[in-house]
Amino acid sequence: MTYLLDGTFVHQDSEGGGGVINDGDTQWMTAGSGLLHIEAPPESLVMSGGLFHGLQLWVNLPKADKMKAPRYQDIGGGSVKLLTTPDGGALLRLIAGDLDGHEGPGVTHTPITMIHATVSPGAEVTLPWRTDFNGLAYVLAGRGTVGTDRRPVHTGQAAVFGEGGSLTVRADERQDAHTPDLEVVLLGGRPIREPMAHYGPFVMNSHAELAQAFEDFQAGRLGRIPARKVPARKVDAEEL
Repeated sequence: MTYLLDGTFVHQDSEGGGGVINDGDTQWMTAGSGLLHIEAPPESLVMSGGLFHGLQLWVNLPKADKMKAPRYQDIGGGSVKLLTTPDGGALLRLIAGDLDGHEGPGVTHTPITMIHATVSPGAEVTLPWRTDFNGLAYVLAGRGTVGTDRRPVHTGQAAVFGEGGSLTVRADERQDAHTPDLEVVLLGGRPIREPMAHYGPFVMNSHAELAQAFEDFQAGRLGRIPARKVPARKVDAEEL
């Protein structure tokens, strides 16, 4: 999953999926039984320079879903579910999953909730959360606290929540001059609790499955990138 905050990103894969994402857009690629993909800023942005800021998350699949057909989703920033807290102190962008009866546009194989929250200085937000989900907060910008005991967090830090039916995030009343609000990504999902083996871009359940994945890649069974011009710099074979 790639969530782009600023800039432009081009994606192309061997199953014909792909496109261009810009500010606030998300691409959700499920590698499943295997595919190749290319993704990078367009050459014009590389040559001219400019702001490029985003977040990429690799999501493991349960063993039962690892060999499903690959899938690509292009989620425009305008299609995410926009919510606010009752006092207007926080703007919530629901990208995937369910939040208090509201559904995000992202379709996932395993239950996941992903939210980008902008919390105004001094404001606090408490969100209902599934008790069978884990939960974490990653701070994109700003300073604040998490949990009812107000553990401090700041830019670049991640906080893991304990058990419970809600997540609480609060923005400090004073933020840095260049960061007006607390920007935080809230994530959670149902734990898979299966063995995991990973090497390079492959994530499987055992070393034998990893060996088979490498053999399939080297034998060309994961397909080929379509032969059309794409301004890219990286080729990966990923199991998300």
